[in-house]
Amino acid sequence: MRIPLVSWFFFCLNIAIFFSMAALSVSGQCQSHQQQLLLGFKSSLNSSFSVKLVKWNQGTDCCSWGGITCDASGRVIQLDLSNQWLHGDINNSNSLFRLQHLQHLNLAYNRFHGSLPEFHHDSSLRNLVLSGTNFSGSLPESIGNLVNLTKQDLSYCNFSGAIPSSISKLHQLVYLDLSSNNFTGRIQPFDLSKNLAHIDLSYNKLTGKIESFKWEGLQNLTYIDLSHNSFSGSIPSSLVALPSVKMLLLSNNQFGGEVPGFPKGGQSFLDTLDLSYNQLEGRIPAYVFELSRLNVLLLSSNKFNGTIWLGDIQKLVNLTQLDLSHNNLFVNATGSYSTVSSFPKIASLKLASCKLNVFPPLENQSRLAFLDLSENQISGEVPNWIWNASYGLQHLNLSFNQLEGLQKPYQMPNLSVLDLHSNKLGGNIPSLPTSAIYLDYSRNSFASSLPNNIGNYLSYTLFFSLSNNGLTGVIPKSICDASYLQVLDLSKNNLSGEIPKCLFGRKVNVGVLNLSGNNLSGELPDAFPSNCSIQTLDVNGNALQGKIPESLANCKSLEVLNLGNNHINDIFPSHLKSIASLRILVLRSNEFHGKISCPANKVPWPKLQIVDIADNRFSGTLPNKCLKTWEVMMTDEGEARLNVGYLQFQVLRLSGLYYQDGITVTNKGLTMEFVKILTLFTSIDLSCNKFEGPIPEVIGELKALHFLNLSHNALTGKIPPSLGNLTQLESLDLSNNNLTGSIPQQLVNLNFLAVLNFSYNQLEGSIPAVKQFATFSNDSYEGNKGLCGVPFTKKCNEAISEASFKNNAGLRGLPTNSRTGNHVDWNFISVEIGFVSGIGAVIFPLMFCKRWRMRYYKRTDRVVYKFFPKLDPRNRNRRTISHWTPGRRL
Repeated sequence: MRIPLVSWFFFCLNIAIFFSMAALSVSGQCQSHQQQLLLGFKSSLNSSFSVKLVKWNQGTDCCSWGGITCDASGRVIQLDLSNQWLHGDINNSNSLFRLQHLQHLNLAYNRFHGSLPEFHHDSSLRNLVLSGTNFSGSLPESIGNLVNLTKQDLSYCNFSGAIPSSISKLHQLVYLDLSSNNFTGRIQPFDLSKNLAHIDLSYNKLTGKIESFKWEGLQNLTYIDLSHNSFSGSIPSSLVALPSVKMLLLSNNQFGGEVPGFPKGGQSFLDTLDLSYNQLEGRIPAYVFELSRLNVLLLSSNKFNGTIWLGDIQKLVNLTQLDLSHNNLFVNATGSYSTVSSFPKIASLKLASCKLNVFPPLENQSRLAFLDLSENQISGEVPNWIWNASYGLQHLNLSFNQLEGLQKPYQMPNLSVLDLHSNKLGGNIPSLPTSAIYLDYSRNSFASSLPNNIGNYLSYTLFFSLSNNGLTGVIPKSICDASYLQVLDLSKNNLSGEIPKCLFGRKVNVGVLNLSGNNLSGELPDAFPSNCSIQTLDVNGNALQGKIPESLANCKSLEVLNLGNNHINDIFPSHLKSIASLRILVLRSNEFHGKISCPANKVPWPKLQIVDIADNRFSGTLPNKCLKTWEVMMTDEGEARLNVGYLQFQVLRLSGLYYQDGITVTNKGLTMEFVKILTLFTSIDLSCNKFEGPIPEVIGELKALHFLNLSHNALTGKIPPSLGNLTQLESLDLSNNNLTGSIPQQLVNLNFLAVLNFSYNQLEGSIPAVKQFATFSNDSYEGNKGLCGVPFTKKCNEAISEASFKNNAGLRGLPTNSRTGNHVDWNFISVEIGFVSGIGAVIFPLMFCKRWRMRYYKRTDRVVYKFFPKLDPRNRNRRTISHWTPGRRL
């Protein structure tokens, strides 16, 4: 019998009323002592922005307050105050944790400070969610008193110290998340709850091995994330053998050895396997390619070896993400494929540095969004099917290959990131994808001019680099239509004309502007706006004239200022003294003149770490007052390493794309390349000027200094013994001055010293023959007729008396610098400031004493070395020149 529609309506209405009445009956009237505890909690915090707490007051039933749930007896059993803009110290009122019947507590994403209070023994708490609350200090051992706890989420706080072993008492625990804190040390072996299904300890500082955990007993575990720690040892076979695991994330640790095998005949539910950024070795086990449910496989940045046939991946029919990059693998993309159509529908494929010599067959990958084939051996043309294979292709990286062209027609409608740098592409600049935010065409052989309407193609672009090509012509003014541009790098080309004034105006607010190594002329426009956002300004190696603009002082975020190798005629830029962020100042090889002065009531440039003002006409005494204010150079090694990092410009937060500064140091024909500038690397070069007077004692306080060059000046007096305090010094050049006296014995303590040049002064006495000084040749001391002992053949009792000792250019037959009046030695150090994008390096030379640059290059055999300073203080001696490792020529 069919029920009439009206009757059915009233039946449903009665059911709804019944359940509504039942729900109301669960929540009774709030008990008074419960209300007082809640009001006490509110009074201890700043809750003026809370939507829920603003309605908590004495005159209403607390069971009706926002975020509160009571049981039938009026006892508070649930409190949810997440995302309520609460501030304060929860310890000021311990009332919250005296709610004995509270079962669910969620205070996530508020801004508490201080530590957690102790937890009571009679607590009924089942769910504890404090993620993103900014708590700090150690996690109390009393956490083990919460024996009824099933969910514990303390992620994204500032907890430190060891993880309490009392967690092993939480036998009901199903969900444990302690990620993104500062927990340290080894995890003591403890029994995890047999009910545990989710464990996340990622992004901490945990160490030791994980083999001692009784993984085999955790039969319900589905999610394991131990990534971004410092765990070591091998991966336990009992861990990978867990039958229910779907997500296994162990990346960014120090796991070594081979990957253990899965149990034969077992049914694996594994969906995600991430072992990237470890030290795993051997062959990738064949069973990995039998995991039919696998969706994400990330094995990059290990030491895996052997050959991978790309056809084997067809078996992973559910695979959407694959990363085999940066191992010692050979990925073979040739050969027959049984059914190309059955190849997995990959969304992200990363095969960087996999010895590929052809493009993988990806014609039918309609879902492909991210493709990285960089650092391989692929030659010829980029096939046009790569643009058409996936309409949704968004990220394409083909850098560091041997590509010579792009097949036409090429249309890139949806590309956001296109990286073609470091190939052999030539001819005209290819059409630019109008949707791209990151474009890198640097280090190719493009030889055309920039299109007049180039700005039309850069409407959304944040990063644009065409450096190290053969571009000609002028910089079009339409470049200023790229209003979102944050990084513009056109360095190392043959561009001419003036720099468009609009690049410094309000329409474009770039963070990095690199135009070095071109033929640009005119002056730097005095048009920097009041909201100037430039962080790096590099116009080195052009033909610019005029003065440093006064409006440059508006750039309060400026870190790198490189004006070297131009024709700028100005005094020292003391008008930039208010730019406290400045780290690198290069004025080398210009027409700067006059004395260097520092304001008495201002500390200019406390972060300055690299100063290069060589080959100008600066005069007077060395800037004693300025030296005292360069605070970063005075930081001791231990303190500096606590804040070590690299100079770089983040293009888009959380995107992983950045523009990074680098530096190259050349000494006697040997070129060492710093691919990244460590924030603790420091250097001072004041050579080839007209400075006079003594070397200031205060230089001895620059304890972090790595390179010091005061050569080719007119300095007098003795070498300060305080230079012996510069224990990080690796290169010291005081040559071609008028220094007198003996070599201070204190300098023998400079254990890192790899380059020393005291030549052509008026030094006398014996040469120290111990430690580093025993390794230097005659070149370091020649032209000092009063010096004796090793490495000279002249013994000290045969030294010429001071009265007969004459040291001048006429007797030595040395060339004279017509600008400074001093002598020039070919064994000088030259410094190059360079810039490295997120995926490649671009080097810009800044040579010493530019009058002899061409002759010097003819006599130089350039060998590029990469230099990676060891950060472990136990390996300090590895930073000597003998441990600089060979690198790729860029």
